[in-house]
This record gives sequence, C-alpha cells and structure tokens, in this order.
Amino acid sequence: MSLDPSVLRSLIAAAAERVIASASELTALDQAIGDGDHGLNMKRGCAAVLAELDTIAAKPTGEALTSVGMTLVMKVGGASGPLYGSLFIAMGKQIGDRPASLAMLPELLAAGVAAVSARGKSTAGEKTMLDVLVPVLEAARAGGPELGARLRNVATSAAAATLPMRATKGRAAFLGERSIGHMDPGARSSEIIIEALSHYLDGSK
Repeated sequence: MSLDPSVLRSLIAAAAERVIASASELTALDQAIGDGDHGLNMKRGCAAVLAELDTIAAKPTGEALTSVGMTLVMKVGGASGPLYGSLFIAMGKQIGDRPASLAMLPELLAAGVAAVSARGKSTAGEKTMLDVLVPVLEAARAGGPELGARLRNVATSAAAATLPMRATKGRAAFLGERSIGHMDPGARSSEIIIEALSHYLDGSK
C-alpha cells in the first residue's frame, strides 16, 4: 500500500488536529508533573504544521516528514520540540528518495525511536514518550491483521502503564516518588498521534 500525497496530507492533518484538540488535557497532565506547557507547546507546533500543510504535503514523503520535524523543532518549546522533531526527521531521512509504503512502517518507527532515545538519552521504562513508542514499534514489527486497531490498543495501554512509573528523566524526575500516579504527558501525546495515524492502516475514520 503506497502513501500518496493526498493520504499523507490527511494523515498529517489528522494527527495535528487531534493534538490541538487535546491541548487542555495535555496541559493538565503536564501541570501535575512538569512545567505545565506541554499542551500549549504541542498546540503551537501542530498549528504551525497545519499552516504549512499544503507546502509540506506537496513534497516527496521523506522530505515532507523531515519538514514536519523541522517545524516542530522550531515551534514547539521545551523538550518536546527536539524530541518530536527528531522522531519525524529520522523517519523522513529513513525514507530518503524511496516511495513510501505500509511495508516500511517498522523500519521508519525504528529509526524514529532510535533518534528520540538518542536525543533524550532515555529508554523505555523511564516514564517518557518512549514508553508508548517502543511497544508500538514492537507491535508494528509483529505485523498481522487489524494492525491499526492493535497499534491503538497498544498505545492506549502503554500510556496508561506510565501511571505507576517513577519518572527518571526530564522535569518529572525531580518529583521522585511524587511522579507516581500520573500519566506522562509525552506518552499521552504520543498515544494521540499514534491513534490518529493508525486509522490509515485499517481504513477507519
């Protein structure tokens, strides 16, 4: 299954719009264990992506994803900009000049996860966005039928699994035991993005 420009445009729009719609929730999560600006920062970055959507979507897929990443780096404040920027830039570079297809999903996610891990000097289990991205990568590698629905379920379960974790990275790490019992905002925003993008895999809306 190829990723043509119209589908790419729809995917980018869906992810950005759902993050924007969830800004208040993300802000509330970040107020509990962070600086309280994750929702606003992500909203600003996604709005910037939407403002350039026609230009971005007209590019080859690799360049388009790289452009999304660069926009997020420039417009999203805090740690989220470099982390999400690294995710999309790495996926764009992994595609390169090749036509994008569904078969590339595991390798693209692997490149993105590696970039986020390197940028944040973190791994799964430290109450970060990687606690969603790594299980989603594993599910993508497993493949099989109804992949979109399974990726959504994995992302939802993985985000919820950050509640009992003690943060060891980022601002939340300063709270120590007090970070336990709160969902990581980066994990939640990753879940939202995966949920939006996953519908392409099963054709649902």
